[in-house]
Amino acid sequence: MLPLELDQLTFSAGKAAIIRGISARIEAGPRTVILGPNGAGKSVLMRLCHGLLTPTSGRVVWHGSKNGDVRRHQAMVFQRPVMLRRSALANVMYGLKLAGKSRSQSELRAMDVLEVVGLAQHAARPARVLSGGEQQRLALARAWALGPDVLFLDEPTANLDPASTQDIESIINAIHASGTKIIMTTHNLGQARRLGDEILFISNGRLVEHTPIDRFFKQPASAEAATFIKDEMP
Repeated sequence: MLPLELDQLTFSAGKAAIIRGISARIEAGPRTVILGPNGAGKSVLMRLCHGLLTPTSGRVVWHGSKNGDVRRHQAMVFQRPVMLRRSALANVMYGLKLAGKSRSQSELRAMDVLEVVGLAQHAARPARVLSGGEQQRLALARAWALGPDVLFLDEPTANLDPASTQDIESIINAIHASGTKIIMTTHNLGQARRLGDEILFISNGRLVEHTPIDRFFKQPASAEAATFIKDEMP
């Protein structure tokens, strides 16, 4: 799938420009964090990369893909995941069924990932009665079960308590260790440091910096990034 190239990517809603001419090349390997203040355009940029939105102008190019197979090799978990009206196990199995897996294959794979994310004991429970943290773990399991080359995560721990946040971050690290490329948004500097290897810092819809994480925090190259770090640090 990778590298992913963004070529003068622009997106407008009506007369409002949300993404403004972003160009970047995202390689396989390092965990990529799209960082920026609220309203900077992080979630819109991720939806453009994933293909949920069509650019007003510019291109999203997957250099490692063949025509027609882009969607099958990537997945996305949203800030507020939608749970199907069925059990936790059936939620995971549904995506595998759509991917062409047999029922027996789907059930084995689904139970494997539920075990890893700590939800095996809740496999038979309706997904919609799970807590917020458990639903987010289930959403990660549902995506991970498909074995995507790239996993997009949009503010994956927003509104979760510290314990649930720690659980989610551990799962994200496990997914990365399994070989899946992580691309995620956050405005939380601590989380960016814990989970990121490189930063795409955007402000007001523009890409301000694309740099290794250590350099970003120790020596930001822009006034916008320096101000953001100063204002967000406790």
